[in-house]
Amino acid sequence: MISVKVCYQDSGKPAKGVRACLGFSGLFSGMSSEEYTDSNGEAHFDNDPGSGKVYVNGKDVHNGHLSGKVVVYI
Repeated sequence: MISVKVCYQDSGKPAKGVRACLGFSGLFSGMSSEEYTDSNGEAHFDNDPGSGKVYVNGKDVHNGHLSGKVVVYI
């Protein structure tokens, strides 16, 4: 499982209700399902760790290894 926590860059507060998804590269390339962040700014994905990108509302906000909890700022 991979969790993404989305926070606002200016305040550090969690971003509720934003659309997030993961894009994987390499051997296991493809996209995850789209999930919306909860009241804590977290979206959870039932995917195995790997290299790829985090997208928030369609915008690429993180590029690198995806595992555990990934915190991104928008």
